[in-house]
Amino acid sequence: MSETQAAQNAAKIAALNDAFRRQPGPGWMMTDGVHALGPAFAAAAVAAVRAQDRFDEDDDPHGEHDFGAVVVQGRKLFWKIDCYDLDLAFGSPDPADPAVTRRVLTVMLAEEY
Repeated sequence: MSETQAAQNAAKIAALNDAFRRQPGPGWMMTDGVHALGPAFAAAAVAAVRAQDRFDEDDDPHGEHDFGAVVVQGRKLFWKIDCYDLDLAFGSPDPADPAVTRRVLTVMLAEEY
């Protein structure tokens, strides 16, 4: 894959990841540590993840918008999007193709990473 094709592929994946991250629902997971802080904290965590729009090379070296860090009520959280095949058994054969990909977003306390 050429550098231009790789950049275009990463941009497609980033757009799909951004759309998924902005619409909580099936495929969103929270760790026990996040749940233990209560429903108000969990709701604030969802809002913070949805609102994140700043990505840099430190947390997004491939330009796919698949990882981020947010602070909620003084607690650092990480979120991560993983792309699986339709059976959720293996990695997606093509994360740029939603027809063959299921995304899973996990929100966790930084210390759980």
